Amino acid sequence: MSRILYFDCFSGVSGDMMLGALLDAGLPLEALRSALGSLPLGDRPFTIAADRVTRAGVAATKFRLLEETSGRPPAPGAPGTRHHHHDHDHNHDQGHRHSHAQSPQSPAPGPGKDHGRYHHHHSLADIVGMIDRSALSPAGKMRARALFERLAEAEAAIHQTPVERVHLHEVGALDSIVDIVGSVYGLEWFGASEVVSSPLNVGSGTVECAHGTFPVPAPATARLLEGVPVYAQGPAVELVTPTGALLVTGHASRYGALPPMRPERIGYGAGDRALARMPHVFRLWVGEAAAPAGDRVAVLEFEIDDMNPQLFGPLMDRLYAAGAHEVFYVPVQMKKSRPGTLVTVVASPERREPLSAIVFTETTTIGLRYQEVERECLAREFVAVPTPYGEVRVKVARRAGAVVNAAPEFEDCARLAAASGVSVKTVQAAATKAYLDRA
Repeated sequence: MSRILYFDCFSGVSGDMMLGALLDAGLPLEALRSALGSLPLGDRPFTIAADRVTRAGVAATKFRLLEETSGRPPAPGAPGTRHHHHDHDHNHDQGHRHSHAQSPQSPAPGPGKDHGRYHHHHSLADIVGMIDRSALSPAGKMRARALFERLAEAEAAIHQTPVERVHLHEVGALDSIVDIVGSVYGLEWFGASEVVSSPLNVGSGTVECAHGTFPVPAPATARLLEGVPVYAQGPAVELVTPTGALLVTGHASRYGALPPMRPERIGYGAGDRALARMPHVFRLWVGEAAAPAGDRVAVLEFEIDDMNPQLFGPLMDRLYAAGAHEVFYVPVQMKKSRPGTLVTVVASPERREPLSAIVFTETTTIGLRYQEVERECLAREFVAVPTPYGEVRVKVARRAGAVVNAAPEFEDCARLAAASGVSVKTVQAAATKAYLDRA
């Protein structure tokens, strides 16, 4: 069975929370320290530590980045070290550490902002050079570069600034370089074949950024979360940082509830906030993917014997547009020997109400039946195969990893048959042969 990781972002996520969860789930601290020690950071010595803490009664691991001021590797909390607070616990009256593009006309940071060595900012080219000279695997280097490039593109789009002029305030700082590169290494260390994430709790309220007061999520975070399911719950604080958003969206292949899996380890990465009724932790599930159980669907049914047949076409179109999985009509004999039509609609349970509204609006029925049932669906994918008439997609269905069906896509075959002047079945046969030859 393949290994799967699940990001549980019920209380948000940041870079240091991700690293804390990875360590809590079994990533060796010395392995992480060795990987981060390969970053060519010049005269900026640092070390890392992991402390056991509690957040609202939940035990978790707090990842810490420590600046070395004496030239000797320090023990956590010892003299000669300085704890660096990561990006999740923003002290807003001391300056927000989000990434924002800096134009030549931008004002200098105000008084009170920390501009020590930990906040020396690197350009994108600097960071890419560090990654290329590090000891990360080729795949890890590629992913880390892609993450920083994506962040730079997001910042450039927000501020209408060319990518090469983007000043990475947030990710150019040492702590964020460590968070991103360390998380890339740690996630690769687990060797998962898939990463799934819950919807992200982004928090609410406002944050003070370099360019003013912004609603949560801040602009960079919001940009990185485009197309991703999010929500706001709990106290009015920022829960997802740009670094956290970048790491989740850069690794997760899909979003939703906890997938079928056999948990091996569950790691908790601590943030810095003391939330009243919510542990400020990021939870990481590590386990083996399990065979998916059948999912539940709602089945709606009703019969009609007094509706204009012309209305059945628009009805089907409306139901599919509203999210129905299947809509089909069956001729039936109704009371008083009237010919009628049985309409069946299959959809996810949460779509039952809007689909019922369409039924009552678009048809003459005055009632319908519904029930929730289990169903099992085969895993499927499209495979493109070449034929003498052009490329055809073949829908391949699998169960327990074994191919049980492969069918050429009819629309592709019909289009190529019309263009080539041959029958549709000729194109279908050519596509089937091409797929079997390839298999």
